[in-house]
Amino acid sequence: MLRYALRSFPVIAALALLGAPALRAQGAAPAADDRPTVAVMHFNNGAIGKEHEELDPLRAGIADILTSELSANPGIRVIERDQLDKLVAEQKLGTSGSVDAATAARVGKLLGVHHMIFGSYVTDRKGRMRLDARAVDVETGRIEHVESVQAKTDDFSDMITSLAAKLNSGLKLPPMPARTASARPVPKPPFQVVMLYSRAIAEENGGRPQEAKKLYRAALEKFPDYAPARKALDRIDAPKRGT
Repeated sequence: MLRYALRSFPVIAALALLGAPALRAQGAAPAADDRPTVAVMHFNNGAIGKEHEELDPLRAGIADILTSELSANPGIRVIERDQLDKLVAEQKLGTSGSVDAATAARVGKLLGVHHMIFGSYVTDRKGRMRLDARAVDVETGRIEHVESVQAKTDDFSDMITSLAAKLNSGLKLPPMPARTASARPVPKPPFQVVMLYSRAIAEENGGRPQEAKKLYRAALEKFPDYAPARKALDRIDAPKRGT
């Protein structure tokens, strides 16, 4: 945590000097957020054969779900998918090509984050999937940590949860909050729902919000408690409510 605070110290000190009169007049300003910041890029599709096309929506889906899992840690700040996708589009980096360490570091610097996560996924004929994740130290541009998890696609949600925990530990981020013994287990969506959700993200990223809404609703019909799909629907409908 100290190194994240030290990076921000010169800027904070300068702002404090410039704003001293205003602070005396209006009271103390909110403290700067010195938590380590993380963002997750789209994963690379390493599936082969017909599964390459079928599973391609997971490029964005894995990134989105992994972002949500990491966001459960209040000790870190995680960049939302919308913000990252907007920046990628503005910089014309594209979301269909392969992501490498250099691209991740470049995006990370523009976002002002400490760690950029990217990776890939592959499958085999036995219905197993392996996720390989890499974390880039944005300051140095070097890969600082690597993790892999694998399981049956039926256990996809648990696999993402495991990957998030391993990355959190491997990057030496503040620990995840511990679950209490009395905590009620959170149901995990089946892989079919994950695919519907991932396809919806792909449609939304492609500028087809109505098609995305149909897929988000289809995901909710099969798994009504799937909060990410509900949140996505609310986001799409928000501009209409504001008019």
